[in-house]
Parts: sequence; C-alpha cells; structure tokens
Amino acid sequence: MSTLTREPARTKPAAGPRRRWVPRLGGAVWLVWRQHRAALWTLAAAMIIGVAVMVHLRTQTMDFLAAQAATSRRPGGLPPEFETHVDRLHAVGSYVSYIPVLAGVLLGAPLFAGDLETGTAKLVTSQSVSRMRWLVTKLAVPAATLALSTGVLSAVFTWWWNPLKGLSDALIWTTFFSVTGFVPVAYALLTFTVGAAVGLLLRRTLVSMVVTLGVVVAIGFVWSELWRSLGHVMSISTDRGVGSGQVPPELPAQAEQLGQGTYFLTSSGDRLEWTTCLDQMDDDRAHTACLESKHVIGWSLDYLDVSQMQTMQWLGAGIMLTLAAAVAAFVVLRGRARLL
Repeated sequence: MSTLTREPARTKPAAGPRRRWVPRLGGAVWLVWRQHRAALWTLAAAMIIGVAVMVHLRTQTMDFLAAQAATSRRPGGLPPEFETHVDRLHAVGSYVSYIPVLAGVLLGAPLFAGDLETGTAKLVTSQSVSRMRWLVTKLAVPAATLALSTGVLSAVFTWWWNPLKGLSDALIWTTFFSVTGFVPVAYALLTFTVGAAVGLLLRRTLVSMVVTLGVVVAIGFVWSELWRSLGHVMSISTDRGVGSGQVPPELPAQAEQLGQGTYFLTSSGDRLEWTTCLDQMDDDRAHTACLESKHVIGWSLDYLDVSQMQTMQWLGAGIMLTLAAAVAAFVVLRGRARLL
C-alpha cells in the first residue's frame, strides 16, 4: 500500500511596504542639471514671479475696465487713469523683450566656454558618456527649460494684452509683436544657440559673453528692421482730388501705416511723395495748379492690418527656429570633431 506524501504548503513572502517609483535624473542629464542648476533654478523662479506679477496686474486692469463699464463712460474713451495700466503693460513687455539677450549672454555663452576654460569638458568626455551624447544633452536640457519658461511668460503676457488691444493708440499690435505669441520662445532659442556657438569657438567665458552680447544686439537690430516685411502690405486710396473738403483715407482699426506718410495718387496709378509741390504750399492756387499739372487725383496709404499678426508671428518664429536648429547642428558637429 503506497503512502502519499504531502508537500508542505507554500507560503507567500510577507508583503513589505511598496516602494514608489520616483523619476530621477541620471547620467549626462543629471550632470548638466548639476552644472547649471543655479541658472536653471533662477530661470524657473523668474518665470513663477513673472507669472504672479502679470496675473495680479491683469486683474487690476480688468477690474478697472469693469468699473468703467458699470458707470457712464466719458466721451472720447477711457479716462486718463487708464494710462497707468498701459504703462504697466509696456514696462512688463520691455522686461519680456530682454529674455533673448539674457538667454544668449548668461545661459548660452558660458554653456561650453566654462567647461572648456576649466577643463571640465576633457574630464567629462574621458568618461563612459560619448562626446555626441554630452553635446546634445548639454544643449537640450537648458533649451527645454528656456523654452518652457519663456513660453509660459509669453502666454500669460499675451493673455493680459489681448483684451486691451485697440483700447488705446499706445496698445497697437506692432508694439507687442515680438513679445507675444511664440516669437519670444523662438527668439530666445536662437540667441541661446548663438551664445553656445560663440562659447564653443572662443573657449573663454567672459570674452564669449561680451561677443555674444554684440551678436545678439545685431540680431535684434536686423529683426526690428525686417519683421514687417513678413506681412502683406495693403493699400487704401481716394480718387476725388486733394482740394478743399477732401481728406486722406482713414485706415482700418489697429492698422499700422507704413512708408513716409500719405502719398499722392495720379490718374495713371503712380504715386508721388507727400513733398510734391511742397515749395508752393503758401499759395493755395499755385499749389493746386502744381498738383493738377502732375495729374494728382487723390491720396494713397500703405498699411499692415492686424489680421496678419499671427501669420507673421508664426512665419518669423519658423525662420528663427530654423536658424537655431542650424546653429545647434553646427555646435554638435564642431564639438564632436574639435571639442578639445
């Protein structure tokens, strides 16, 4: 008679406390964060403080407008007290416009120059991390933090400005073109990569910062001269003469006039400068005869319409991002070939 042997019951190990998975930085990402944590934390703190200030000031502005709407509004628009809120908007906008300068000089220029000057680059690239990975991570971590911080500041500033545009001549859209929408983000990334490239080439922190400042100022000048060309210039004209009782055409709301001023329009469609027959302005009869001899039939004005703003911003941002990508590619390829 066979005997059955019973296996001892299997007991589950006592369940200990569950460990939560906590994401941690490691490798090259941790190293880059560790090296530049002061600048990155400062950037994050500036973003938080800037958002808090703008939300507070916007609340005050909207409360002021609500109070004005609840009472009888003065003829001719808002009272002079509204200019205080306009001045605050302009002041904060000027601070936002400094972000690309600071991104290039304080964040981009020391990025590689500091490591090359102190010998840290040689130490890092002698470890297990590849040179390519270190270069890409070195650019990507500060660029991502910069893009996030600038994007949040720009979004909040745009949210503040949107309900106010058109309420005052000082709030015309061209004044805030470069500090709203996606333009500040692309602009900051461009100056950041330019600063990184300068630092990689010059290998000295202070010299790189000074040179980057000059380059960023030059980029700002070129941008201020060219961004209006991103839009489609529109024209408006009259054909009833320029004599007594006739006035130049009125531009659409929030449109910006371009050129030297109002042009004279001839019957052939040509345009003459506003200085035409200026030397005979003292004599009405002679001035009229002069204009008639040139077949002037009215006035003509060029302008940019506010409806083009977003298209122009995305086009400008696309150009700057393309340039930033090209500069970043140069940094990676140059650093991979001749870093030390």
